[in-house]
Amino acid sequence: MPGEQDGEVSKMNILELQNINKFFGQGANRVHVLKGINLTVEKGDFVAIIGQSGSGKSTLMNIIGCLDTPTSGSYRINGIEAGKMDRDQLAELRSRTFGFIFQRYNLLTSLNARENAALPAIYLGMGAEERTQRAVELLKRLELGNKLRNKPNELSGGQQQRVSIARALMNGGEIILADEPTGALDSKSGEMVMEIIKGLHKQGHTIILVTHDSKIAAQASRIIEIKDGEIVSDERKTSDFYKIEEEVRKFKRSKLETFKYRFAESFSMSIHAILANKMRSLLTMLGIIIGIASVVSVVALGNASQAKIMEQINSMGTNTIDIMPGSGFGDMRSGKVKTLKVSDSDYLSKQGFIDNSTPSVSGSGTLVYGNTSSTAQLKGVGASFFDVKGHKIALGRIFTQDEVNNIASVVVIDHNTKKEVFADNPNPIGEIVIFNKKPLKIIGVTEEENNPGPRADAMNLWVPYTTAMYKINGSTDINTITVKISDKVNSQVAETSIENILTSLHGKKDFFMINSDSIKQTVESATNTMKFLIASIAVISLIVGGIGVMNIMLVSVTERTREIGIRMAIGAKQADILQQFLIEAILICLVGGFMGVALSLLIGFGFNTFSEEFGMIFSTASIVLALVCSTGIGIVFGYMPAKNASNLNPIDALASE
Repeated sequence: MPGEQDGEVSKMNILELQNINKFFGQGANRVHVLKGINLTVEKGDFVAIIGQSGSGKSTLMNIIGCLDTPTSGSYRINGIEAGKMDRDQLAELRSRTFGFIFQRYNLLTSLNARENAALPAIYLGMGAEERTQRAVELLKRLELGNKLRNKPNELSGGQQQRVSIARALMNGGEIILADEPTGALDSKSGEMVMEIIKGLHKQGHTIILVTHDSKIAAQASRIIEIKDGEIVSDERKTSDFYKIEEEVRKFKRSKLETFKYRFAESFSMSIHAILANKMRSLLTMLGIIIGIASVVSVVALGNASQAKIMEQINSMGTNTIDIMPGSGFGDMRSGKVKTLKVSDSDYLSKQGFIDNSTPSVSGSGTLVYGNTSSTAQLKGVGASFFDVKGHKIALGRIFTQDEVNNIASVVVIDHNTKKEVFADNPNPIGEIVIFNKKPLKIIGVTEEENNPGPRADAMNLWVPYTTAMYKINGSTDINTITVKISDKVNSQVAETSIENILTSLHGKKDFFMINSDSIKQTVESATNTMKFLIASIAVISLIVGGIGVMNIMLVSVTERTREIGIRMAIGAKQADILQQFLIEAILICLVGGFMGVALSLLIGFGFNTFSEEFGMIFSTASIVLALVCSTGIGIVFGYMPAKNASNLNPIDALASE
């Protein structure tokens, strides 16, 4: 015999089916499809199962290929009971033992011929270079060397079936299961496919072919006829058994290597799937893009608002405390209380935790220059006042401590005064102005400040407090004391210490304090709360985007059910399917997150370009958090569709259209 040229091949049962029964449906609709099937198949045999449509032959084929499970009975493959295997073990068995040739080819439309042929080797654990090389060799052997990069829609039916055969042989294909392999082909292509299958038999592959065509079945060594779910005849024509010529190397990896390999392959397949459906992927990302852009932009606007407010607070003095007479802002007597003295300021300035202390005398009056007169605010302050309050000089200088001690008639004016009184004089230094009939020489002009409020346009003058007391007001009383706290000292502790000192000096508490740090903390707390509330609203759009991702992924699973069935048939485990779809969801959300960040930065660039006084301030933390959130959304909303995909039954998935 042909198979005995190299020595007699020992006969061994590779498949053993005992009393296999299969039912479909429940109750009154329950149908008994396979009825007590008993069948053995020897290694290297060529078996044709023939029968009319509805006879149960395809169901028997699916059970043999571990795509379906019997309702009862025993099924052994190489002596191992298949009924005791879990889904992953059955997937491993399909990957290493079986090669499927389907009537409708079942090629993945998004992959080319080489990628389709190489697909089973991914689940076997074969490296990319090795599986590509083997796929190319198989396709060349099947006369498809010039079609490696063609996708299924670019191939004829016969060419697609040959790609399917190459895929069946990729992992070795010890047992080839061919379900109506010529059913969708013209006669010439059908003959070519049958010649290939017979050639595979001679190479030692065990062939099980399902057909309703007696001419096709006649080419097998053994013909089994099935009718109404029962085997009615089992005829052996020849005893041609061949030893397997080619064995594919088995791959064994450690758990860590297996995880890394499967993750890398799932990642690659996920990218391929996303790129294969660009428009759908982009539309899926849209909700995430809008959500991320909203969150990042809202936080950036909140940061800008907070920075602007803090700038205005700092312009009133950084780390300062203002001490005023009376019991508080609501004290109606505070304007008449004259308990603060210059000596109080001098005493405080000697304290170690205070950098500077300056008394302040304030009042309003008429400012005259030339033929113009205006209402202005005058403050008598110490030489350190400008440092304490953070006022910067644009022109000239501030007065010195000697000028304070000598009651000098000098004045520093603000930008508003220069603009109103000296509109035609760019440099008023040295000019003499009259305030409440007292001449004052201008020695400095402060920089313009953007302080909002009803008195933002007021004209302000600053003179030495001695000048204000003795030359202008004629009184030694002061209105406030402003102290600057050392940077290393906690302002709340400093406030308590000042309160204790002044209470001790006065014998009672007849003053109140305004702590700029407390104002700053209050404003920060309020703006942070507002940012949180607005960002929370923006997060809702992220959640809506996540729901959109879940819906699209569920639709994707439905659309790709057949693809999932194909992957499972050639060896994909539940974890492989779960991982691929979950990675797809995460990638869509993560890429959408980066695009959302880019969009928000673009919005910020445009906003900052056209807004001179107010600009968005982006926070690295908010950007990172937004990307983490988008990834989390991908995991949360992608898990259910991915889990649904991994739980599909291979035979049900393959049967979907």
